[in-house]
Amino acid sequence: MATTLEKYIHSLDLRALPRVLQIQSGIYCQGSVYEMFGNECSLSTEEVIKVIGFKINKVIASICENNEVSQFPAKVELPLNFPGLYKVVADKIPYVSIEEIARKVSIGPARFGHPCFYSTKDIKLANFTIKHDEQITFNSVEEVHGTMAVNCVVVRNNQYHCFTLPFSQEGEFYECEDDQIYTLKEIAEWKIPKCRNRIVKLFDTLHEWDSSSPLPENFDGSLILMPVYEVQAVMKSRKDIVHILSDLDVEVKDVTDCYDISSFLHPLSLQDIFERTSKEFPMIAEIMEGPSGSQKPNNLLSTGKEIVIYKKYQAARVLASEIRNDSSKRRYLIPMSYKGKFKRRPREFPTAYDLEIARSEKEHLHVVATKAFTSPHKELLSVSVGDQFLVQQYQTSEVLYEGGKKLIDVLACEQILSDSYKKVLLPMYMEGGFVEVIHDKKQYHLSEICQEFHLPFNVKVSVRDLSIDKDVLAVAPGLQFEEEITDSYLLISSASSPVESWEIPVYRLNMLVRLLDKDVQTVVPPVTSTTVEEVSEEEYYMLRRYENPTLYPPPRPPKKPT
Repeated sequence: MATTLEKYIHSLDLRALPRVLQIQSGIYCQGSVYEMFGNECSLSTEEVIKVIGFKINKVIASICENNEVSQFPAKVELPLNFPGLYKVVADKIPYVSIEEIARKVSIGPARFGHPCFYSTKDIKLANFTIKHDEQITFNSVEEVHGTMAVNCVVVRNNQYHCFTLPFSQEGEFYECEDDQIYTLKEIAEWKIPKCRNRIVKLFDTLHEWDSSSPLPENFDGSLILMPVYEVQAVMKSRKDIVHILSDLDVEVKDVTDCYDISSFLHPLSLQDIFERTSKEFPMIAEIMEGPSGSQKPNNLLSTGKEIVIYKKYQAARVLASEIRNDSSKRRYLIPMSYKGKFKRRPREFPTAYDLEIARSEKEHLHVVATKAFTSPHKELLSVSVGDQFLVQQYQTSEVLYEGGKKLIDVLACEQILSDSYKKVLLPMYMEGGFVEVIHDKKQYHLSEICQEFHLPFNVKVSVRDLSIDKDVLAVAPGLQFEEEITDSYLLISSASSPVESWEIPVYRLNMLVRLLDKDVQTVVPPVTSTTVEEVSEEEYYMLRRYENPTLYPPPRPPKKPT
């Protein structure tokens, strides 16, 4: 049965891809040329296309009042990078089964892929009963003994109870309230269910309003978001990927069951390649769609080029940021193969608590106070600007408090005087300011810093990597090594002239390839070129939030006694 492209894509489950569609009717049915992202394609009546993917390209927003469409339902188009932070309003319409949740809600390994629901009635399992109104976290979808199910967890009395719920489980399931804040892009990727709109509440605009904003001045209300998808498709007449917006006025019919899907080209993402077994490498592939603009690490990844993919693996990187006071800060992922050398740069510490985190058994942390502090207790030191300290250790100390004695957390230090040292105590809650004094003049390789010091760590390049034509790290005024991460990579080279090989990130490079039935001339990859990868601000926060979900910031310093 024919339906509009918009309705079809809104109801389509990503897990059901690929699908073969036949164009039935519409404005573009008479061989009209449709242009999207520089790709032209003719969508003629009875044309057949294979849909290989889709993602939200933009959202149509309507202002709503009391979680209902406003009497002034003017619709505005918002790009995914539209500034602002938003809170998700829980959907008031229930889901009637676990299968409906799994098919309409994004569930995955990333941090935002764990939606929470509650049941209006108790659910009795073999050895566990889920109580009504108890929060259930959905972690992943998998097949269990031939039956599709969702892996779930319930936290009860600080105990984690893990179990699976089959798709066949029915009931009334409501979304739980979500106290997190999200960008519009995060909501589009994770928080808009299929076949449903999403209501969000503006939390913070992040920018001052100007006349170019599609939203009213001083707007602080709610929006109903309706997604517009970008559909990726393959046509028999073309070797590249075409992109079509889902709101295109075209009717389509699903003919997957009566069509030979193998007659189309079979594009694969880098994630698809990475999921293949190690025995299948090396392989030769043709790039069907190369990464866009700033994503291209070199000219090797242009559309139409053939590459050799030698192997897949996990590799360590250090996430680093330039030390700058302005907004033009750049961020990098530095491989352990980087051959340059670094010298230490002073670190800054806003509180005494930060000194405790940074101190090391290997050397005394030497700091200078940059902000004065007056202690409310005579047992603890008052600090003046310019005072110097050697940080010793954390301990507790008794102080007089409201006529009695009280134990508080303190930092034991040695104050450096003109001709002696004095043992002193600084309250851990002290909100002062300190800058490190560096005595170490040694030059370090990246691997030495990771082995010998705790991150974050401040450095400057003292000897650039001569194997890189343009070492972007060498011109940075200073770098802060923030954390060491492990990421997924493919090792590739040019198929026509394999002089050197390159590491390409699997999850940050958007490109599609097709495998070629050709023999690899040499299974031994050429020398690997060192690549310092610059990451955008968005990628930086994705790395910190998704790659290391188990790493949390340290607790806030203790409160100052009142």
